Amino acid sequence: MSLHSTLDPKAFGRVAVLFGGKSAEREVSLKSGNAVLSALQAAGVDAFGIDVGDDFLARLNSEKIDRAFIVLHGRGGEDGSMQGLLECAGIPYTGSGILASALAMDKLRTKQVWHSLGLPTPRHAVLTSQADCQAAAVELGFPLIVKPAHEGSSIGMAKVESVEALIAAWQDAARYDSQVLVEQWIAGPEFTIAVLRGEVLPPIGLGTPHTFYDYDAKYLADDTQYRIPCGLSAEKEVELKELTARACEAVGTQGWARADVMQDASGQFWLLEVNTVPGMTDHSLVPMAARAAGLDFQQLVLAILADSVEARG
Repeated sequence: MSLHSTLDPKAFGRVAVLFGGKSAEREVSLKSGNAVLSALQAAGVDAFGIDVGDDFLARLNSEKIDRAFIVLHGRGGEDGSMQGLLECAGIPYTGSGILASALAMDKLRTKQVWHSLGLPTPRHAVLTSQADCQAAAVELGFPLIVKPAHEGSSIGMAKVESVEALIAAWQDAARYDSQVLVEQWIAGPEFTIAVLRGEVLPPIGLGTPHTFYDYDAKYLADDTQYRIPCGLSAEKEVELKELTARACEAVGTQGWARADVMQDASGQFWLLEVNTVPGMTDHSLVPMAARAAGLDFQQLVLAILADSVEARG
């Protein structure tokens, strides 16, 4: 499948770029959406933006929309609900379908699917009480990382080294999500790998002076390091790309996605999560990986949009 869209920009018809929304990732989505909208318009696509709010259904009914480019991060846009709404309205859209979107948004169930297929992902536990925190500390040991099961952009995440810190982090994460996940901390380099139209793009090695690749490191900091080539041997890079392809296939992603993977001291890779609507800001990783594969930002958004033309399985 070609990464380069060969469709005439006019062939897409009127394209609604959906961004903003009400999730905790609204600010990132606004930046991503405006970047996508500008690139589509510059390419000659008849595109306009919708900041998804309470009037969205009315906009959907009143506007002529031939297809939708989804740049909503987090709940309400990345979790299958928007995908289902657009399918009911008969509007083709970018990215993954209902099931893959809902599954990838749920970090716990994604891990359970990977476990069932023998794919490596860190050991974990679910926290719903202080007793769960104490049990997880005994079972998993420290350090641990706490994360809301349904948030992205590293929102609500924390690394902990004691039961007291674990309980505090659980209580903080529970403000974002009733389901909180804790997993073993993997010490070693982190990689992020984009998949576009069935092709795995060059992996990016991440470096940050922060404890982990948190919200600030992702969107605000100037000291985050991005390595392309990623620093792995050719053999290990092939292994990482093959693992990413299997991880995304297991979830059922379509169009485009991005997987986050850790490598431990022994060289073993560990799958963390898959994002079905990755960031598209000036700090974002998919545009960076696309550039390494020979696609500029405009070509990237056209490739993502072109995928929405094809029938879903």
